[in-house]
Amino acid sequence: MKVNINAVHFKADQKLEAFITNKIEKLTSRYNDVIGSEVLLKLENTENPENKITEIKLLIKGNDLFASKQSKSFEEATDSAVEALKKQLEKHKAKFIK
Repeated sequence: MKVNINAVHFKADQKLEAFITNKIEKLTSRYNDVIGSEVLLKLENTENPENKITEIKLLIKGNDLFASKQSKSFEEATDSAVEALKKQLEKHKAKFIK
C-alpha cells in the first residue's frame, strides 16, 4: 500500500515520515479494502502552540475516509487522526458485514 506524504511550506524529516507511515500501515493491516493513503502536514500561522495539522485521506473501495486533527506536534495530531480513521473503518466494515 502506498503512503503519500506532503508537507506544505516545510520539509518533513525522515523520522516523522517513518512514524506516519508506520502508524498508517498498522491501521490498514487489519483492513483489506484500503488501496492507499494521502497525508498532508500543515503549519497554521498563529500564536497558538497547537498549530500543527495532520490531514489523512484513506483511499478505500467505494468511499474515501478523511480525518484532520490539530495539535502541538505532528506525532500527536497523527495519533489522533489515526484513531478517528480507525473508528471510521470499523463503521465502514460493519456496514458490509451485515
